[in-house]
Amino acid sequence: MLIRELIEEKKKDMDVAKAYDLLGKAVALYHAREETGLTQAVLAQKALTTQSTIAKIERGANFSFDKLDDISRALGKKMAGELV
Repeated sequence: MLIRELIEEKKKDMDVAKAYDLLGKAVALYHAREETGLTQAVLAQKALTTQSTIAKIERGANFSFDKLDDISRALGKKMAGELV
């Protein structure tokens, strides 16, 4: 079985699907921040939040869509299921 097939099988469980989605957003945020060359502290300042909030989100902690929207705007991105 290929890894992508295993992932799709496991994502049939709603808890796994939610965790997988959250992880994808966390990774997208990390890559977008790195791409812009911003530190967590600078991004936090631009998004009117704290550096620890950015760090928690990048580690996969739960977050609100409003917070993700604030952060994506601070990165000059917009939400579309992923940061684009």
